[in-house]
This record gives sequence, structure tokens and C-alpha cells, in this order.
Amino acid sequence: MPAIWEMVKEAALSIGREATYSEIKQHVRSVYGEINESSLTCSIISSSVNHPSRIHYQENKRPRVCLGDHDFLFNTGRGRVAPYNPSIHGTWEIYIKEEGLYGVRVVEGNEDSEIQLVSDASVESSLFALESHLRDYLAKNLPKLNVFDSKLSIYLSHDGRDGVEFQTDVGPIDILALDDFGNFVVLELKLGRGPDATLGQILRYMGWVKKHLANGKDVRGIIVASEIPTKLRYAVSQVPSVRVMEYELSFSVRPVALC
Repeated sequence: MPAIWEMVKEAALSIGREATYSEIKQHVRSVYGEINESSLTCSIISSSVNHPSRIHYQENKRPRVCLGDHDFLFNTGRGRVAPYNPSIHGTWEIYIKEEGLYGVRVVEGNEDSEIQLVSDASVESSLFALESHLRDYLAKNLPKLNVFDSKLSIYLSHDGRDGVEFQTDVGPIDILALDDFGNFVVLELKLGRGPDATLGQILRYMGWVKKHLANGKDVRGIIVASEIPTKLRYAVSQVPSVRVMEYELSFSVRPVALC
């Protein structure tokens, strides 16, 4: 039995055109039978040269030009990919950004491809890019976050995935963490106000973690937003395993001495 990423590669090449995630998954299952939904999604994301979340997978946690075995898809929009062709899509690389985090960028060829990463000419895509900045900042500074009377650290799975945008069968968890006692903590991030429906969303993720990962450990949740509205506060007050937190951004300027 080949590795799951090899199944995905075989399916993408067999389809030979732009396809949805669902089409690729259906092709894999038609050949190999039932394969875990989240594992297939992870393989598609980690193999897409221009997907910003691919850097959270073990095979992509090093700077390199993306011309290897794991670099065979190109993200063409939300939930759609095409076979990666450097002559069309440009040559991409995984690089280290100034803040020490990994990123992806086009280094040669079609410079417009970089815009496709975060822009579908829609507000939703732009907000997602900003939420990813908030997510990456919190992930980097997670040990400073003392919640539930314990410090937190990023969860690392047995297959090398970290807990940033952790794919599950019920959707991606923004940050999956562990406390000092090995208990799981699910963090759900909202760039602006945290809507009332966020509680149901985080409870769904917590339920999945409890069933598939916790192995008897506790599972708790944290909702982080710039503002926690009254309705959400009332709802969370009845769920002791969930906390709410507000973040605040600050900005300052200072004069620079001239030479």
C-alpha cells in the first residue's frame, strides 16, 4: 500500500486537470477503498506549493526550492488544485521569514501567482490572510499564554504534523495545544467579534479531539477574539471547559535620528 501522499499524487495526475479536493478524494477511494478524510486533506495541502499552511507539515519544515516529490499541486482557489507546472505557475520556495517563521513564495516565473495565495477578490479571503497572521503570532507565543493554571505548548502528532491549523474530519482547528499535564486545549481564533456560533464550532472540535486523540485526558477550549459579545459570554458561562479571551493590538511610532 503506497503512502497517502502518493495516493493523492497518483489521483491528481490521473485526473490531469484542475480538480476539487472532493474529486481527488473520490478517485483515491475508488482505487484504495476508504481512506481517512483528514489525512487526505492534509496530503493535498502539504503537497500544494503555494498553500500557506503547508509549512505546518513535517516534510516542509525546512527552507527549499519546491521541486521535489512532495511538490506536485498548485492551489487555484478555495478547495481547488491543479497539477503543479513550474513553467506555468512559477518556481516556488519555502523560506524563513524575518520573524523566524516559515513561509512560501514564488521566486521565479509567474509573479502574479503570489497574489493567488490570499486574494480571490473577496473580503473573506483577505480576512483569512489576516487571521492567519494572528494564528501564527499566537502559536509562536503560546508558552507565554497561561490559561487553566498551566502553560501551553503546540501539539505534535505522531505523523509529524504540528497543531497549527490542525486538520480534522470536522474542520481545521486553528491551534491545538497541550498543557503541562498533557491535557488538550483547542484554540479558536476570530479576527473581529466572536459570533455566538463560535461556541458550537469549538465544542465540535473538542468532541473530535476527545474521541480521536485525548485517550482519557481532558479537553478544554479557548475562544480568542478582539471582542467577546454579550451573547457569547452568556453561552460560555454555562460551559466550564471553555474560556474566552480578548486580544488587543497596539501601534506606535517614534522619530528617527538623521545622520
